[in-house]
Amino acid sequence: MQKSHSESYAAAGVDITAGYKAVELMKQYVDRTMNRHCIGGLGGFGGLFELDCTNMPHPVLISGTDGVGTKLRIAHFMDKHDTVGIDCVAMCVNDVICAGAKPLVFLDYIACGKNVPERIAELVKGVAEGCVQAGCALVGGETAEMPGFYPEDEYDLAGFTVGAVDKSKILDNSTMVPGDVMIALPSSGVHSNGFSLVRKIFDLENQPEVLEKRYPALGCTLGEALLAPTRIYVKPVLALMEEVTVKGVSHITGGGFYENIPRSLKAGCCARIRKEDVRTPALFDVLAKEGNIPERDMFNTFNMGVGMVLTVAAEDADKALEILKANGEDAYRLGVIAEGEGVELV
Repeated sequence: MQKSHSESYAAAGVDITAGYKAVELMKQYVDRTMNRHCIGGLGGFGGLFELDCTNMPHPVLISGTDGVGTKLRIAHFMDKHDTVGIDCVAMCVNDVICAGAKPLVFLDYIACGKNVPERIAELVKGVAEGCVQAGCALVGGETAEMPGFYPEDEYDLAGFTVGAVDKSKILDNSTMVPGDVMIALPSSGVHSNGFSLVRKIFDLENQPEVLEKRYPALGCTLGEALLAPTRIYVKPVLALMEEVTVKGVSHITGGGFYENIPRSLKAGCCARIRKEDVRTPALFDVLAKEGNIPERDMFNTFNMGVGMVLTVAAEDADKALEILKANGEDAYRLGVIAEGEGVELV
């Protein structure tokens, strides 16, 4: 295969030998994610994974897919490509744990105008790091060189995960009642949603140099704050579920509080949250001020410092916080479940 080369295809803008080099460069990163359930390696037409159902009498597979979105423009402006892969994994695995599933495998898809092997390897390096954080295996992927469709120096990155959970352990909000406690898991910043608004606020397409600006409250450049990778909550949340009944989980992505929290609520229940209890990082204050964004729009677009919301019985709240903190999460009480619908920010 390494002798495969087409001068005609290369003249059309596709260098298949660059693809081989990219695979060689990324192998060291992919190997970090392999475990005893993986069969074979890179190079096949599909990724093989042996499913162990020992503790799953009735296994259910759960899948999730997503991309990084226009956050990739920040990576492009900063010429830093080794962390957006973490975002790609996070957006998928954080979704499947909302059902109580453990992510098992991940596959990525990279489309680019020109295959620069070193850059592709940097992207996969981030994907592999995300997989390590999530405890899943990177069993395959695809790099598509698409000259004429993408500019030479641009790319898109997306992926999907498959997880498993026993049917009896799929999260069920049927026991949710007023008085239950919501727990917040802090975000690392904007994560991977709302970047079209972020780019508009700072007019990044016309003045990308603003990413080098230092805001005293941030402690770093604007670009560094915006590019901080999405946090992956898989291991601490699964650890919590082993010991405490979790009644609902919401991954706070596009649509912020108002769209995502209701997705885990039982009919007739609302999430009552005091705004002063939300630990909002300075980055969101900068965004609101620079863009003159109304408070409701902020909570309806961004995560506002909360990457995930868990709901537990009031009597389990202290134990849940203890477990989460023991697993590296600076979790805190966010609000309570009350009678009603949707989200009440008071």
